[in-house]
Amino acid sequence: MSLNTFGHLFRVTTWGESHGPAIGCTVDGCPPGIKLSEADLQPWLDRRKPGTSKFTTQRQEADQVRILSGVFEGVTTGTPIQLMIENTDQRSKDYSNIAQAFRPGHADITYHQKYGVRDYRGGGRSSARETASRVAAGGVARAVLASLAPELVIRGYMVQMGVHGIDRARFDAAVIEGNPFWCPDAAAVPVWAEYLDGLRLAHNSVGAVIEVVASGVPAGLGAPLYGKLDSDLASAMMSINAVKGVEIGDGFATASLTGVENADEIRMGARGPEFLSNHAGGILGGISSGQPVVVRFAVKPTSSILTPRATIDGTGAEIDLVTKGRHDPCVGIRAVPVGEAMMACVLADHILLDRGQTGAVRGQIG
Repeated sequence: MSLNTFGHLFRVTTWGESHGPAIGCTVDGCPPGIKLSEADLQPWLDRRKPGTSKFTTQRQEADQVRILSGVFEGVTTGTPIQLMIENTDQRSKDYSNIAQAFRPGHADITYHQKYGVRDYRGGGRSSARETASRVAAGGVARAVLASLAPELVIRGYMVQMGVHGIDRARFDAAVIEGNPFWCPDAAAVPVWAEYLDGLRLAHNSVGAVIEVVASGVPAGLGAPLYGKLDSDLASAMMSINAVKGVEIGDGFATASLTGVENADEIRMGARGPEFLSNHAGGILGGISSGQPVVVRFAVKPTSSILTPRATIDGTGAEIDLVTKGRHDPCVGIRAVPVGEAMMACVLADHILLDRGQTGAVRGQIG
């Protein structure tokens, strides 16, 4: 019962700790004949890696991925794909002061309560460092999607940092990659920069909301009742470090709508059914409708901060703790490529599941 694996047919098992010699993953169930190389995976890892701006941890990791198995002469063989990323810039001494203490808001205390032992160096297995493995696996999933669903595009971005949200009237996908926050609202970027700079200098941190949208998703992915596409997406996003809430489509906002407002009306178009809105986020009854799949998740503030916080040590003694080390003032920034990777893995998994169950045969309309 290791529970380090997710997925059904496209299965990913991650391994390694923040300050161990390496981290990585095993991807099993990837179809054979998919073009894949380390050069295909590296750009996705480069988007997530630390030290890319003053607004992320200054830990310097190249995050160079190596393919150890499952690829021969540039294509996948259908056997397990082993991916490895070496850790090269650990500073374990930064964590000596928490070896016998529990950081408030962190998994230190629950890992100790469950296992009776924990790797305190950077949080060990509970560190967000683990998410680099997911991004590598997401790169494999994107290669699968490019082959099996070439029209499918996944895009993630930040829609809120702390109390500051974007103005959707100014949404511009072209600016997402050009700022350190993956923000689609150019006018919000300097506001967020000043806000986060102030928090960083004050030894504080802040949460964020990330939105991930997959367009070009074929209709028919997912299954009732316990194989719902939205259930697996929610589970995947919720498994990301520091995520405390997930919603599909309009999510919790639908509670304030009436049935008239919430219903995604349908008309017949030249290429089939056309929906007039997308409150459901592209999923109805757990099955994709062909509309864009929209997932949003909330990331809590980074728990490791330099401001003293009340806690206890392993003896139960009450202390005030300052967490040293190099940490993200807003971990949500680097959660964007992680959310994209999890979306890719889930969609690749469900495409393979659908091919196995239905052969991708669809009910005809019109």
